[in-house]
Amino acid sequence: MHPKDLQIKNFIYVLPEERIAKYPLANRDQGKLLIYNDKQIHESVYQQIASEIPTNSLLLFNNTKVVEARILFQKATGATIEIFCLEPDERYPDITTAMLQKGKVFWKCLVGGAKKWKEPQIVKDIHINGRNISLSAERKDQIADYYLIEFNWDDQSMAFAEILHATGLIPLPPYLNRNAETSDLERYQTIYAKFDGSVAAPTAGLHFTEAVFEILDAKNIERAYLTLHVGAGTFKPVKAEKMDEHEMHAEFIEVSEALIQKIISKLNDPIIPVGTTSMRTIESLYWLGVKTILNRAIPLHELVINQWDPYELDAAGISVSSALQALISWMQKNEIALLITKTQIIIAPGYSFKIANALITNFHQPQSTLLLLVSALIGDDWKKVYEYAMQNDFRFLSYGDGCLLWKGKEESEE
Repeated sequence: MHPKDLQIKNFIYVLPEERIAKYPLANRDQGKLLIYNDKQIHESVYQQIASEIPTNSLLLFNNTKVVEARILFQKATGATIEIFCLEPDERYPDITTAMLQKGKVFWKCLVGGAKKWKEPQIVKDIHINGRNISLSAERKDQIADYYLIEFNWDDQSMAFAEILHATGLIPLPPYLNRNAETSDLERYQTIYAKFDGSVAAPTAGLHFTEAVFEILDAKNIERAYLTLHVGAGTFKPVKAEKMDEHEMHAEFIEVSEALIQKIISKLNDPIIPVGTTSMRTIESLYWLGVKTILNRAIPLHELVINQWDPYELDAAGISVSSALQALISWMQKNEIALLITKTQIIIAPGYSFKIANALITNFHQPQSTLLLLVSALIGDDWKKVYEYAMQNDFRFLSYGDGCLLWKGKEESEE
């Protein structure tokens, strides 16, 4: 069956409100860990995850950083307008460039209380390092369910990232049904977060601590980093009956030539992405390489992964190493050491994994594309895994527990 024909009603389970973790555990690495391997399930905790991973494995982490993407503007009437910064306008080549804009920037945003916004601009005063700065927002256009907002501030030395850090709020997932608290500034962020750009945390990484890293190092389990800036679309439920009617969200990825070389060198060892974002990134690398083989002169703006590319590109006979080597050659030819592009890849049942051997991830919402990804990896056993987690007091979603899922043997032998 082509993934376009999948019906989302087959990916539903009952998630009681009380099973959603509203707050993280006191210690990151004490979260419960469900291990699924060769159709068998057992339990551990993240602190002991190294004992579940073979020596010489490669773990891949997403080092994106959650930005304070919610900005509240208080009107003179007392009404509040909330602007949720989703992603930069297309006039910027990547999120980093947009974040470094000074004085003015254009951003795609959701607007809460839009009907109360009558005036051309709304303004708020903010204070940064003893300086008073006036920040204004103006609606320039409305496209689908978001607005294009022009932000202006009266300090040309200040980058937009600094503005967000000073006045924005952490955008907790809507299913937590609570306001962000001071503790969320630290806990809704991985300890290795580095590059501003996400409106949601790569939550599988929230469980890792320096102590866990030391144990992994001692076992010669390697770590490497990539970047996928998580968009709000990660929370978007699939409302269409069939997947061909659902538009997957596109997200920026940043991958270095050195990382691709590292993956090539580890193809004979287990490669394990930490989180669905890392999974989507490394699997996209194969298809990017395929595109450079099919079109040696492909320009950067066309080197993107569209939703159905993995199911429609002719990759017959193209090995993983060949695709990755071709991608490196294309980068070298174009003098690109850090590849920045977008992926809209949807990984669903019917997908053939190219690079990943397993996945470390949290428990996901019903009717979500993340659940489809899990099903692609372990088949219908996702139901057994989630039923076990439900019956054994695992905590669900962003601040919840997680699992280490090894790819099914049937999939491995394809």
